[in-house]
Amino acid sequence: MVREIGLLGKKRMFEQLADLLVYQFGNLSPDSHLGAALHFFVMDTTKIFVMLVIVIYIMGLFRTLLTPEKVRDYVRGRSKALARTLAITLGAVTPFCSCSSVPLFIGFVEAGIPLGVTFSFLIASPMINEVAVVILMGIMGWKLTLLYVMAGLTVAYVGGVVMERFHPEKWVEAYVWKIQMGQTEQAINWFASRRH
Repeated sequence: MVREIGLLGKKRMFEQLADLLVYQFGNLSPDSHLGAALHFFVMDTTKIFVMLVIVIYIMGLFRTLLTPEKVRDYVRGRSKALARTLAITLGAVTPFCSCSSVPLFIGFVEAGIPLGVTFSFLIASPMINEVAVVILMGIMGWKLTLLYVMAGLTVAYVGGVVMERFHPEKWVEAYVWKIQMGQTEQAINWFASRRH
């Protein structure tokens, strides 16, 4: 009951702002098509803008607290199923964009995380967008938002498993393997044996 009153109060706040801008300052009638359309536009634009500002600031804070190195350390040393689940979950909630993909990929390889798990993270990270989740929740409701998130998680899981079946180690450039252990001959031989 209290939650419903709070939600009604927030909705009423956006509605009052739209009333003020469209009906009082704009001198439009609530019965006209233009007035009703502008009222809806102002109310929803304001609501989405406020949600976006909140999400952007929360994700900015989250990004400063959760670095790619911490994500890598959470996944390292776990069983493959748990590592994949953690990678997908962290990929879904971390605000790393596609421009972070190459450094993350190298960092995951450097940590010795299997490439199938790495690909699951890399698929989930840009696919499940926090801003899109908030916008979908505000516009389309929680059911469609849940469908969007579940589809992203499923594609990330299946995509990682499929990529693992192709044994993508053979396509990774040699310099990426060298980054992990340095330029020593022993490290190169160790990775060469793992790739076969």
